[in-house]
Amino acid sequence: MTEEKKERKCLVAVRIRGTISAQREVRETLQMLHLTRNNYAVLIDDRPSFLGMLTTAQNFITWGEASKETVNMLIKEKGKLLRNKKLTDEYAQKTGYKSLEELAEAIFTGRVEYWKLPNIQPVFKLHPPTKGFKGKIKRSYSLGGELGYRGEKINELIKRMI
Repeated sequence: MTEEKKERKCLVAVRIRGTISAQREVRETLQMLHLTRNNYAVLIDDRPSFLGMLTTAQNFITWGEASKETVNMLIKEKGKLLRNKKLTDEYAQKTGYKSLEELAEAIFTGRVEYWKLPNIQPVFKLHPPTKGFKGKIKRSYSLGGELGYRGEKINELIKRMI
């Protein structure tokens, strides 16, 4: 009865398109993921329920595996507390970590879920990417567009959006 806990990967999901013509199920899924506006990003893990939500909304978002450096950069530069206050090392110490780097490490390895931390905004408000999107935002990434799963390439997009 001893099951090993599988190491979870940290995923980043970014909303790219608006939902004017989207089905109700897709709009509700984006709401559950807290992706209420374009260029909002969330950090989640790769459990089956999240993966199902990502595939449901794949025509409006892009996602992939985040690197440790990307998670650290997102938390330091775009992480916010409630009432739009910046995340500080002081907050990390209140939650039981020495610094924001240690908190980012815990989020990356899956020990802590970012959106479950107390008094924190669950989304990162990003800028549109520098020099724009490379492909069309109505096509899947595998077909030369921007939507859907993009693996490790999400890190390049996030760096251009911070």
